[in-house]
Amino acid sequence: MNRETVLAKIRSERVVALIRAESSAGLLDCARALAEGGLTSIELTMTTPGAIPMLEKATAELPEFLFGLGTVLDAETARLGILAGARFVVTPAVRPEVIDICRRYGIPVFCGAFTPTEILQAWEAGADVVKIFPAEALGAGYIKSVKAPIPQIQMMPTGGVSEFNVGEFLRAGAFAVAAGSSLVEGKALKDRNWSAISAKARAFGAAVAAANLG
Repeated sequence: MNRETVLAKIRSERVVALIRAESSAGLLDCARALAEGGLTSIELTMTTPGAIPMLEKATAELPEFLFGLGTVLDAETARLGILAGARFVVTPAVRPEVIDICRRYGIPVFCGAFTPTEILQAWEAGADVVKIFPAEALGAGYIKSVKAPIPQIQMMPTGGVSEFNVGEFLRAGAFAVAAGSSLVEGKALKDRNWSAISAKARAFGAAVAAANLG
């Protein structure tokens, strides 16, 4: 799956799920539960113990899903994630060396930024999408304001996104959103309550549809 195809798939679903699973089995089951609700784009963060081998197992067993590696701070971690099968890479801040390695491998990179200066720096460094983090600090209005002078930059709000405000972020011009605990609740993951996670995924999907983005 090439870079353009990955980006198109994420744009079509509009929601990337953030998972901090304790095991590869939990990750796989959670991914299947999200898919039941219509979401197949998943970011596994480096703050998860054993993230790289977990990612490798997930991409091998569920090749039709889009698994990405998040909280990537350096080029070597990005390279290991790509070799393990990551379809996209996400950073929490502007990391030019990570952008460079992703461009070399033809892998989409979502680079974290917050201020207009950081957002422009990330985009000019080659980020495919700029992750606006933490999005809850200023809300959807911030996305709309920043997009006004630089509409060419694709933005993905992360942090504080829920089924109740996802439509606002998308209508403000977001390329997609990323959601963590509001989508994959820690208790549901720990209790292996897959039906609850599927229900949350469906709620996000319904909110995206209701946003009437055309």
